[in-house]
Amino acid sequence: MEDFPVSTVELVCLGTSMALSGLFFYIYRKKRKTVDKLNEAPRLPLDGKLADILNSTPGKCLQYVVIEGAVQPVGEPLRSQFQEGTVGVVQKLVLKEHKLVWNSLARTWTDSERILHERVSSVPFNLVGADNAAVRVLCPLEATGLDTEIVHEKFHQASYGFTDIIGQYLSGEKPKGQLETEEMVKVGATLTGVGELILDTDRMLKLRPPTDGSVFFLTPADYETMRLEQESQATVWQVLASLCALAGVAVTLWAARRYYRHLQAKRELDRLRREFKRMAAGEDEDDAEPLANACIICMSEPRSCVLLDCGHVCCCFGCFQALPHPNCPVCRQPIRRVVPLYQV
Repeated sequence: MEDFPVSTVELVCLGTSMALSGLFFYIYRKKRKTVDKLNEAPRLPLDGKLADILNSTPGKCLQYVVIEGAVQPVGEPLRSQFQEGTVGVVQKLVLKEHKLVWNSLARTWTDSERILHERVSSVPFNLVGADNAAVRVLCPLEATGLDTEIVHEKFHQASYGFTDIIGQYLSGEKPKGQLETEEMVKVGATLTGVGELILDTDRMLKLRPPTDGSVFFLTPADYETMRLEQESQATVWQVLASLCALAGVAVTLWAARRYYRHLQAKRELDRLRREFKRMAAGEDEDDAEPLANACIICMSEPRSCVLLDCGHVCCCFGCFQALPHPNCPVCRQPIRRVVPLYQV
């Protein structure tokens, strides 16, 4: 790129920073929209008056509201397979394999894990508030922030003999064991739900994922904690987008600076070329008479330039331009600049 000296690395950095900035800004806008909707969402007390509020609302629906209540199953709850007496409405069973894998590049064993089995179960449940007012939660597994509590965790250590050890070194894998966990949303736990609240034909209040695509929340955290967490996430994405944009601007300014210096060097070279041509046109030399100050490279043209910083006068301007590297032919020092040599 002679006219526009931008390296491939600079182009890749510029494209990557702009792409990442656009992606992070898109995520930030989504997070910011979620935070704005949370700030605007009304917090309704879960009591006997809630059904009357919905009944007087057009369409018997509130698009985005905040409800807090205790978890109560509609029918039979889920029972823990490992902890007697523990019941819940959401149950998650995970069996995870842990092993060591040989990394040939780092020449060491690294930890690796793989999920062998995972099952998530749920039963219909309500959020119950004062006066035993209840809101049925629909599609709870689609909610964001539904953190489950670990009620059972056990690691089963792997056992192997001598032949197994030989096979492990040959295969590059050492099983450590299996981790068995059970997580539940317990009955009686307090949850905060944010979504679309509707009043069914049988005067049953139901909380469901918003039909306008807004985020459906169901979390054990309170409303303020959830709002601040979403706000902090939006801030993180905003900072990442700004940093990537600044990196792109920095690369652009660096390329512009190189281009400006390239234009300056080109203009200086053109000026020197015109100056040397003017000097050559004004010289009246006898071709038959040998030159006393001939160029040490071509031996046919007079020495017409001073090489700085070393100060040697040893070549003509044409040979200077033809140098493969900008080094003085006499002392090999780098040539910083060239000035014409005026001969009287």
